[in-house]
Amino acid sequence: MRAATATRLTVALAFWSAVAFAAQPAPASQPATEQSPPPLPSQPLPSEAVTSQPSSPATYSADGLYNLANQYARAGKPGLAVLNYERAALLAPNDPDITSNLEYVRATAQVPTEPRTRFTRFAQSTNPTTAAWLGVIGLALLGSSLLANKATRRYRVPRITAALLGIGFIALTISNATLLWPRLHEAVILINQTPARVTPVPMGDTAFVLREAETVTMAAEHEDFILIRTRTGRTGWVARASVAAVVP
Repeated sequence: MRAATATRLTVALAFWSAVAFAAQPAPASQPATEQSPPPLPSQPLPSEAVTSQPSSPATYSADGLYNLANQYARAGKPGLAVLNYERAALLAPNDPDITSNLEYVRATAQVPTEPRTRFTRFAQSTNPTTAAWLGVIGLALLGSSLLANKATRRYRVPRITAALLGIGFIALTISNATLLWPRLHEAVILINQTPARVTPVPMGDTAFVLREAETVTMAAEHEDFILIRTRTGRTGWVARASVAAVVP
């Protein structure tokens, strides 16, 4: 009786965890046929297209942000293009079009790019929402296997399999969250030749100058200024209007 009860409990927990994961609404996206092609230098745009303001995405989705970034790239605004490519990459980390366009715009703007390690590629193989649900399923599998282990010594292989699978899901979720945490403080420079000042005042001395589309880390805020840190470790205060956070 106890073995049957434990088995039913394990199956029920796994089933409802899978149902909850499947019921998670997918982010609305635009049809693939509406995506703009990569911004290539061999495809000049009319002058009115360059001066016009790109429209905001109807929904906050990977496709909408990707299309918006393409418009900014074609309009000669690499800062806003990189910002929206980065936001799209958070929602669709394995999209090759987003990755290639992001690298292309950064190279055009002469902004260095850090290569991703194997661990980074594995941990970011899924978006944060999916990673969170995998963590929930992992906790359910691990918990049900522990309960079943206390109830019976039978079905050893299924119990061990469920426990290992749960631990794997939990490890993926923790790795994803660990890599996502620093990105919550990342920002993109939107204006070329942005001065990084020694003090947070408009007339403060300039410590160094930042390129448009450069990615920095936000360390502190003071009125209309943000203290940023570059990838090389330099710090300075920049005007709030000159920088935008990757995670809005």
